[in-house]
Amino acid sequence: QVQLVESGGGLVQPGGSLSLSCTASGSIRRLYHMGWYRRAPGKQRDLVARITDGGATNYADSVKGRFTISRDNARNTVTLQMNSLDPEDTAVYYCNANLVNFDYVSRDYWGQGTQVTVSS
Repeated sequence: QVQLVESGGGLVQPGGSLSLSCTASGSIRRLYHMGWYRRAPGKQRDLVARITDGGATNYADSVKGRFTISRDNARNTVTLQMNSLDPEDTAVYYCNANLVNFDYVSRDYWGQGTQVTVSS
């Protein structure tokens, strides 16, 4: 079994900051890229940011310059620092990890989602 446990999120005013963290644990043989996706009300789930095991990153255009993704490989943890938040950033944020499990199966795993609401 593999678990992705998310923390952070909540309510913040426009222009504020929040940090999301996600830790992967369980039957992990090799952890590749980790990332964050989000689903706004009435929209599909979209990539926010992703980071490879080598540290290469990519971001959605809408968050470039405002969000920063980082990871701690020793702790299987990925963090998303979100600054200058806008009401358009309101969504449920999901942690994603691509890994090989103890059965040598390579697949994506998802966290349960955490709500981020940007509102005055």
